[in-house]
Amino acid sequence: MINAKKIKTYSVKSRQSKVNAKDFALKPFKGKSFSAFLDSLPNILKAKDLGAVSSDIVSAHKTDKSVIFMAGAHVIKCGLNPVLIELIKKKVITCICLNGAGIIHDFEIAFQGKTSEDVAENLKYGKFGMAKETADFLNSASTQGVKKGFGLGYAVASAIAQTDLANKDLSLLYNAYIHKVPVCVFVGIGTDIIHQHCSFDAASTAEGSLRDFHILVKNIQSLNQGGVVLNFGSAVLLPEVFLKALNLARNLGNKVCNFTTANFDMIYHYRPSQNVVNRPVLSGGSGYYIIGHHEIMLPFLAQSIIEKI
Repeated sequence: MINAKKIKTYSVKSRQSKVNAKDFALKPFKGKSFSAFLDSLPNILKAKDLGAVSSDIVSAHKTDKSVIFMAGAHVIKCGLNPVLIELIKKKVITCICLNGAGIIHDFEIAFQGKTSEDVAENLKYGKFGMAKETADFLNSASTQGVKKGFGLGYAVASAIAQTDLANKDLSLLYNAYIHKVPVCVFVGIGTDIIHQHCSFDAASTAEGSLRDFHILVKNIQSLNQGGVVLNFGSAVLLPEVFLKALNLARNLGNKVCNFTTANFDMIYHYRPSQNVVNRPVLSGGSGYYIIGHHEIMLPFLAQSIIEKI
């Protein structure tokens, strides 16, 4: 038997506590403004992190540092182009990185105001991804634009800009083009529906994507001392590209440290946690991983930025 009378205790008042009442949420009330709502969130855990990311983006915007926005295509598919377009117009986002599916959904929105087919149903009959207009436009834009010396993103963006598409005001690439924000597109050959078509030119696509890689390296240089990198929903491709681009920027003699990274996704993924949140800021900076659905988290983050600039 132990002698419980010999147990040592101390005053709770002398102990460091991680949660303090001054950081608690404020009570809800009807008619609260968004600014008041933001101020009412607890200054604890992910609510605290979200506020830090938002503040760092605003600081980067005000000091002319890069704010690089990387996104999987789901961000476009779930109706968030208007949110991103507003951040482009406000000169918050300075560079956009997409995968190959991103330009597909963006074009279809510009072309007909709708996108995203029923994959399972069309796959039964070999019809998945066989839409003629999508492949013809994007494959032609890529081939012709790369011949002119463009990167893949600019090739597609300029083609959209020069065409009378019914809904191009909703196009992320078009708005980036007219506001002179670079769009970098990184493609895995065989991953996108347009690669199934005879109009697809793999050599042009690869060359254009490599040019975009070099554009990203250039933009990463301006992350130093206060820039921000956001990744929404790319679990593998863009985190891998970003890590290599960061390494190349440093290899070329550029000091890139003391910046902020944040990964937003619906679940936890290993690759973004390492290649976006942890490894890039080991030499200085902050990394955050915030879980939530894009269609909620991106408008929330964007509004919190707009309130501060």
